[in-house]
Amino acid sequence: MTPAPASGAKTDSTTQSPVETAVADARFFRVLSDPTRLAILRLLLDGERSVSELVSILNVPQSRVSNHLACLRWCRFVEVDRVSRRGVYRIADPRLRDVLAVAQIVAGDQCDHLSSCSRIGPDWI
Repeated sequence: MTPAPASGAKTDSTTQSPVETAVADARFFRVLSDPTRLAILRLLLDGERSVSELVSILNVPQSRVSNHLACLRWCRFVEVDRVSRRGVYRIADPRLRDVLAVAQIVAGDQCDHLSSCSRIGPDWI
């Protein structure tokens, strides 16, 4: 059995079992599965933004935006620069642009079907 990598260390996907890889992939897509997180990522693809800018654009409570940004930071989807007390967020990995573009194409081709799916939840989708 291979020891777990140190916190923050990258793993070589060739040493992971198919199940370990599937778990990591599922978690990756779970980050993208929340509409607010996805909207935040799409906005950040257009450029850096502060929490207050995201709150204003998304018209959701500041606490919700902050919680989603904390998740996105933890999962290394976004990074933040602190300017005084103000945080400015940006996309951490430019490859997310490609992932989200492909997702939009695939989902767009099946939009009506996906929006009527009752086999996945929760109800907020």
